[in-house]
Amino acid sequence: MSDEKALPKTALAERFAGWVDATSAMDVPDAVRAAATNALLDFAGLCVSVRDEEYVKAAIGSWDGTGDATAIGHVQPIDAAGAAFVNGTAAHGEDYDDTFEGTPVHTGAVILPAVLAAAERYGRSGADALRGIAVGTEFMCRMALVTTTGIHRAGFHPTAVIGALGAAIAVGATLGCTARQIASALGTAGSMASGIIEYLAEGTWTKRIHAGWAAQCGLRAALLARAGFVGPRTVIEGSHGFVFAFADSTVPPNYAAVTDGLGTHWHAASIAFKPYPCGTMAQPYIDCALALARDGVKPGDVASMVCEVGEGTVHRLWEPLAEKRAPTSPYSAKFSVPFCIAVALVDRACGLGQYTEAKVRDRKVLDLAGRIGYVIDPKNEYPRNYTGHIRATLRDGTMREVRQPHLRGGRREPLTAGELLSKFRADCAFGGWSEARTAALENFCGALFDAPDLSGLRAFRG
Repeated sequence: MSDEKALPKTALAERFAGWVDATSAMDVPDAVRAAATNALLDFAGLCVSVRDEEYVKAAIGSWDGTGDATAIGHVQPIDAAGAAFVNGTAAHGEDYDDTFEGTPVHTGAVILPAVLAAAERYGRSGADALRGIAVGTEFMCRMALVTTTGIHRAGFHPTAVIGALGAAIAVGATLGCTARQIASALGTAGSMASGIIEYLAEGTWTKRIHAGWAAQCGLRAALLARAGFVGPRTVIEGSHGFVFAFADSTVPPNYAAVTDGLGTHWHAASIAFKPYPCGTMAQPYIDCALALARDGVKPGDVASMVCEVGEGTVHRLWEPLAEKRAPTSPYSAKFSVPFCIAVALVDRACGLGQYTEAKVRDRKVLDLAGRIGYVIDPKNEYPRNYTGHIRATLRDGTMREVRQPHLRGGRREPLTAGELLSKFRADCAFGGWSEARTAALENFCGALFDAPDLSGLRAFRG
């Protein structure tokens, strides 16, 4: 049988695109709209928080496209692809952005900058933006479930490679593309997707651009499709398609996750928001460290710590152990559980101020990190659940043990509205904005999905 005859009558990209075509902004459930509103607020605060960081300056300084789109917190207007790239890079830069628990993939830092850029540039409404955000987020979550740990095991960053396709869907929906155009945009985005995880070796900056790069790829793919460019409809499940290219073949793909329950079960309603600016799976261990601190344990009291961990997290958060115990950069520190535990116990806090050049050289933090190790727990639920555990042996011979059963900020224990608002305001203050300007951005985000257009974004340049 030839390959052509073996092709499906209706490919997964076509089935998902058909659902998108039949789904209006009015069909978006209240819970998904609420999650999208929270994601928008979180995203906007993160863009402001890092507007003066060197990697953001490099991102906007490298882009030579001109236009009238907004990079939040920057004076100069830029073209739509540039706005998607810069805003996505900023939102993901500190690893403080929202995440999906099924497999850690960051939806907001990809989908939101792509949709905002497209809607601002092409005069679409807030309702159009809501539609695009909802379906694009849903696609990214579902694709994360297709291979679970397979993409990481193959050496790729799920946010980067899945994100290009998700942004293509989101922009296509925002701009009112047809089902055929959206399927073609998906096919084209598959050839644009990229992002390896070698940044883990020394904590260099490349992961920071993955969300922004995916956002602008999706925008370009959707515009190509709208102009008549044709991409492969079998991009997801094809014999040379996305899963073949980007996932470890020893992890069997669950293609049913792409379309099962579409329109009745929305993963986009349960996006998780981070309380700490670091890797997703490190977060529950920080909660454990802070619990020990509240219980009176001091860094000097600790002889050693051992953490039970999921095997799938080791290659990103625990090894090589020498680098994780003494990170070579603040960014590397964000993906080191020993450092995250140590700095939280030493400072009794874990915010943007805990991941700095000074902190990665702090002798008290490094001494404690050097006494932290791990054992693999074969019963660990990762990637279905993210848990934390510390067994601390104190110098007086006593032992303290603490567990965090799930990701705080996730579906089992969501952050409250007050916590999300406090995070947003703290991020804007970190970025140097006044209370008045912060309040204006807060109000804009809250009303965006009812706005006739997104011209109001221009007020938040500079």
